[in-house]
Amino acid sequence: MTDHPRSVPLSGASNFRDLGGYATPDGRQVRWRRLFRSDHLAGLSPEDARMLAGLGLARAVDLRGQGESAAQAYQLPEVRYHALPIEPTVVQRAQELARSGQPVTASLAEQWMHETYRAFVADNAPQFAALFAHLLEEDTPLVFHCTAGKDRTGFAAALILLALGVPEDVVMQDYLLTNELYRRPALVAHSAPEEVLQVIWQVQPGFLHAALDAVQRDHGGLQRYLTARLGLGEAARAQLAQLYLQLPGEVGAPASRR
Repeated sequence: MTDHPRSVPLSGASNFRDLGGYATPDGRQVRWRRLFRSDHLAGLSPEDARMLAGLGLARAVDLRGQGESAAQAYQLPEVRYHALPIEPTVVQRAQELARSGQPVTASLAEQWMHETYRAFVADNAPQFAALFAHLLEEDTPLVFHCTAGKDRTGFAAALILLALGVPEDVVMQDYLLTNELYRRPALVAHSAPEEVLQVIWQVQPGFLHAALDAVQRDHGGLQRYLTARLGLGEAARAQLAQLYLQLPGEVGAPASRR
């Protein structure tokens, strides 16, 4: 058991959570209070900011597109901000179709989501490679996020946990936690039929599987993808493990440039 709650209760973000505690087959586990994933941070209250400061949060990596981050900018005291923009596609496509008078169906939305996740693998490797580069620089607490913290962030979290050796079924459990935690914006309530909104604003196992299948099919598996596309070879993966894994009950953390 642990005293660390996975979900961090914030009034201005609903999907902020810790990746700590997930176990690897060799008996280690992801360090608590080092890696966080979240929805956007533009709505944080002063009390939220104080809570994150209490966690020692030092770095934020924003995966939102340029328009998203400009529309909902934020700044946290003592937190270094890094933008690695991945432009959104599904919501834009749904809005374009609605403006043309054509209906958006749940099956069409699911198709778009699968295409989006395959595009993460094919088109957004530079952003995910840069995220790993930030992780390898030091082990000060870092949060990575997008708008809802479910798709761009969900795939990033999966890559990190898989690179650390966390089994895929556990990675999927973490991915699906979004459906329990994320509060959908009220303003989208009547923007599309509810069955469509549930596809766009939730996650499904098939979405992540679409990305992982593309990694296997198009790149020869995870290890080759990490090495060839994300610059995370064997030595880098060993360093990542040194920074972010520990034995259960181990106190302290590896040295870092803090």
